[in-house]
Amino acid sequence: MYSLNAAVPGRVRRIAGDLYPHLASFADVREDHSICVKRLGDDEPYKTLADRARTVLADAPAFEVAVTGIDYFETPTDGTDPVVYLTVESPGLLQVHKTLVEAFGALPGLEGDEYVPHVTLARDGEIADAERLAEREIEPVTWTVSELEFTDAHHDHAIGTIPLGQ
Repeated sequence: MYSLNAAVPGRVRRIAGDLYPHLASFADVREDHSICVKRLGDDEPYKTLADRARTVLADAPAFEVAVTGIDYFETPTDGTDPVVYLTVESPGLLQVHKTLVEAFGALPGLEGDEYVPHVTLARDGEIADAERLAEREIEPVTWTVSELEFTDAHHDHAIGTIPLGQ
């Protein structure tokens, strides 16, 4: 599965690191963090998907993103529950997502109107632990996303980028 992701800055990774001891009760704790902007699937070769995405985003501006709190999906669309995450606010990110959905279609339950931008911290634990984490406050972090990374989920790494605002 290929996706387009927005990298997070060190300050967001530090928040995740500070929360790590409080995530110990979850079976799956993320060590790498990003924001999934759009899943692209794997029905087409990477080069075809990358060329299409670059064309679609040719005029897309860079956008501001803010991580503002902690929340959880009690029953996620896919995988084990609950999913604890950092909340993300960004009208620009939502616009880029919408543009990509118009070009590539939406995965039901995850994208389009159901899209909730977030930074996953952990999943597969007790709901009470997720509730306690969601009550914690964090210092908001704001940054500008000036490129998106193509990620290959099978190998869990970035394989290319698309600059924004060029």
